Amino acid sequence: MEEKGDGKFPVLETERLILRKISMDDLEDMYEYGSSDEVSAYVSWPTHQSMEDTKRFVETVLEEYSRGVLPVFWGIVLKTSQKLIGTINYVSWKPKHQTGEIGYVLSRHYWGQGFMPEAAEKVLEYGFCQLGLIRVQARCFVENTGSEKVMQKVGMTHEGTMRKAMFAKGRHWDLRMYSVLADEFGVNKK
Repeated sequence: MEEKGDGKFPVLETERLILRKISMDDLEDMYEYGSSDEVSAYVSWPTHQSMEDTKRFVETVLEEYSRGVLPVFWGIVLKTSQKLIGTINYVSWKPKHQTGEIGYVLSRHYWGQGFMPEAAEKVLEYGFCQLGLIRVQARCFVENTGSEKVMQKVGMTHEGTMRKAMFAKGRHWDLRMYSVLADEFGVNKK
């Protein structure tokens, strides 16, 4: 079920999750996973060393919200506790080509419980049905088997390995590329 939040920001809901704007109220929850070396091992951003690192990140996202920057950036919140456990967003969106790319991160305490595939499926549905996308892709460091499993669970197809495709944390990383098309996801485009 999709509902409209404040203004044009889409608040999305799944069985166990609410995908909504992040706010300064989420700093402690975000710092909890952002400061984890285990969580940040396979993402392009550095481990948060202080609450100030997390605050700067949230301020950047809040600025994007205020400018109405699309694609949207969702906080992943557990319905039962209202705790922020991660984020998911369209890291790129190309309306002319009707393509997008998703990225996500999840607190280590919630790995292996199906939360990220649940969130990703809803975000893919939003992309195909609301943004008019025909293709959505995702990439992960080759070593990030957990992220690769999420891509597989939401019906993405492995397209190949992009060799030395990203420079982050002082080295070049090989990336696995996955994608799913609207008709494969069950959305028919005319």
